[in-house]
Amino acid sequence: MPGDLELPIPYGRQWIDEDDINAVIETLRGDWITQGPKVEEFEKSLAEYVGVKYAVVFNSGTSALHAAYFAAGVGEGDEVITSPITFVATANAAVMLGARVVFADIDMKTYCLDAEEVEKKITHRTRVVAPVSFAGYPVDLRPFLDLKEKYGFIIVEDAAHALGAIRNGKKVGAEADMTIFSFHPVKHITTGEGGVVVTNSEIFCEKLKLFRTHGITKSEEKLTRYDGPWYYEQHVLGYNYRITDFQCTLGLSQLRKLERFVERRNEIAKRYNEAFSEIDNLITPPKVAEEGWRHAYHIYPLLLNGLERKSFFFKLRERKILPQVHYIPVHLQPFYQERFGYREGDFPNAEDYYKREVTIPLFPRMSDAQVEYVINTVIEIASEG
Repeated sequence: MPGDLELPIPYGRQWIDEDDINAVIETLRGDWITQGPKVEEFEKSLAEYVGVKYAVVFNSGTSALHAAYFAAGVGEGDEVITSPITFVATANAAVMLGARVVFADIDMKTYCLDAEEVEKKITHRTRVVAPVSFAGYPVDLRPFLDLKEKYGFIIVEDAAHALGAIRNGKKVGAEADMTIFSFHPVKHITTGEGGVVVTNSEIFCEKLKLFRTHGITKSEEKLTRYDGPWYYEQHVLGYNYRITDFQCTLGLSQLRKLERFVERRNEIAKRYNEAFSEIDNLITPPKVAEEGWRHAYHIYPLLLNGLERKSFFFKLRERKILPQVHYIPVHLQPFYQERFGYREGDFPNAEDYYKREVTIPLFPRMSDAQVEYVINTVIEIASEG
């Protein structure tokens, strides 16, 4: 992708074009603003893309996680096992339902949840295991599916980073009991804020829809009585997690460009990998090695080897490159230390990863000039030591 060098360069950015804008304007001029026909159309398109029977969209990825844990039956006294290297929402959504969050360390070969460490943490209270397809790397679910057969928990994959990734020849989203994706602006497609749960279970689908709308149903077959067409009943404590019609219109327009977006992300990542692979004090992110797999490259987490992270970070900023760090291990957050007793040193791999990670810019709209500028600047700073 040619283009002039535009500075500064953020680590991520949405790509909204005139097609997107015109589609949203058309919906805004129509009869539906909130829950309308575009919601169902977006859900059907997402389900078809991923290769599952059902998709239920929400107003955020966090809402989608909350709903997925609810549909899985998570409640007081249950345990949800997940990775400490994720955004706090993966854990918070379980706490919202009264569960205890149990962390297991990451595998440094993938930066994803280590199945061997998970098995050490499984108890009779384990309701859900939530692997994270971190940075867009499609976490290998095979060992988790084996553990599920052995112990009987439900798998909720947090694939907020991995829409468009491929695993075992299938789109990510087709193997776990439920999988969530995010439509935040820096993700692969955007609805502004938004999220989705995809599943092949009709039972889960119905629970997700109930949870999304205050726990209220108007379906006659589910009502305890029927007073008339105005009648509804609340059956569970749900939330207003609905997404709007015009957001789903934007999502539909973006979804048509998803393959192009993911291909561009992989082009940039390949260019970075080639440029940085021979630099001793830079460690490039894990790559998918098997045929039939595709990384989605939501972010490009670069690990520093012998370089001081804070200095590296600010030198990038001085040169108009705006990096980020993904993520502070969740178990080191004061809330989780005070609530569950986690301490520094509990998960050595996660903590080592965090101390050395810097996320450099990667998004489909990056010009070739911007990519080359990032490469040259990173190598220049790394060579300074």
